[in-house]
Amino acid sequence: MKYISTRGQTAPKTFSEVLLMGLAPDGGLMMPEEYPAVSETMLERWRGLSYPELAFEVIRLFATDIPENDLREIINKSYTAEAFGSDDITPVRSLKDGIKIQGLSNGPTLAFKDMAMQFLGNAFEYVLERENRSLNILGATSGDTGSAAEYAMRGKRGIHVFMLSPEGRMSPFQRAQMYSLQDDNIVNIAVRGMFDDCQDIIKAVQSDARFKEQYQIGTVNSINFGRIAAQIAYYFAGYFRATESNRETVSFCVPSGNFGNVCAGHIAKQMGLPIRRLIVATNENDVLDQFFKTGAYRPRTTEHTYVTSSPSMDISKASNFERFAFDLMARDCDAIQALWAEVASGKGFDLHFKLQEIRDDYGFVSAKSTHADRLATIRAVYQDGDGLIDPHTADGVKAARELREPGETVVCLETALPAKFEDTIREALGSSVAVPRPAKLEGLESLPQKVLTVPNNAEAVKTVIREKLA
Repeated sequence: MKYISTRGQTAPKTFSEVLLMGLAPDGGLMMPEEYPAVSETMLERWRGLSYPELAFEVIRLFATDIPENDLREIINKSYTAEAFGSDDITPVRSLKDGIKIQGLSNGPTLAFKDMAMQFLGNAFEYVLERENRSLNILGATSGDTGSAAEYAMRGKRGIHVFMLSPEGRMSPFQRAQMYSLQDDNIVNIAVRGMFDDCQDIIKAVQSDARFKEQYQIGTVNSINFGRIAAQIAYYFAGYFRATESNRETVSFCVPSGNFGNVCAGHIAKQMGLPIRRLIVATNENDVLDQFFKTGAYRPRTTEHTYVTSSPSMDISKASNFERFAFDLMARDCDAIQALWAEVASGKGFDLHFKLQEIRDDYGFVSAKSTHADRLATIRAVYQDGDGLIDPHTADGVKAARELREPGETVVCLETALPAKFEDTIREALGSSVAVPRPAKLEGLESLPQKVLTVPNNAEAVKTVIREKLA
């Protein structure tokens, strides 16, 4: 399988090449030339497989340039009971009202990002060793990507991680998870701005071809298709765990900011997984909700991005949305270039004439959740005896309850464990409710922290990279 850019100006690449490159040289995102088709026979054979076995079957359809024995070893090393707490890896449970929750947050950093990062860390190490190369990863995080990447890459041969985060915009737990790491190959950089500013810096650095080549810059953000490929696997796992036969359909509800998580669901649906609908749940930063309701995509400036109690979704420019738009526009690269020129100008675009296709053919619907909504949802789930859920998962449950249709099986993707957002949990439930966390993370916030704070511009970040690698 080869990969092409959404902008159409990059020569086709292999999976390993895409894994290391991040943003395409033409500014687009890499996509498979075509999606692999999953047959009924394959679904029947895959049902009942362990998670590592299933992940291998899915990912091998995309990573065709990695020998299968090597790929199986990478995957078996990535998805272990030791890393994820049990052999289930992604267990599915039901709430009192029948909404199902797929647990994706049992990994080392208690967030769904571990599902892709554990694979990515091992895949990076394999490809770099094979090609006798090194890689300097430049990433941006609104809370969970950063810690998941750093824990997956710490101590890896030939890899440095430079992780940008918006200064003061994450929970104390999220900051401590990242900034307490003392590994020499991990560099945390706090940017005086919002997550979208961090994301813009990443794109600016990635677009500087000379700097990117000189310092061998790659990325672990969801613009890296290797991460998307790993995420596709858990949609298949969620489907199998939520159904008894392959004649059933399932809808997935996905809390979304950067559109990477739900983009993986979109691809799984295009491959043939029996997904009925993809429910996009946003917080107060509802650019995606507005698009799926009206067809108008109007990214906002950082000055108009809200700071919320589901901070990992405080995003007003969804990088991966371009991948869906590419499919929606029949893979017309010229159309994508024109649309994103409008985005770059600050105007955005309007595809209201595509709304029926978006809903009927691609299955997308959406809903918005507010601070009051997520507090009420956390409280309701807890009072029903269904335990604790984090604020982002609460946004998803709220959307699922609002939009679920009679007889529809809805699986809500859990994005993090409540321990990462204790303040919000206590606001919803009171200070007497215990918010459990793994023993190894007790006292995390009191550990010494190491972070560099820089102005909101790409040159400041380039200077940090130059000085570290000198």
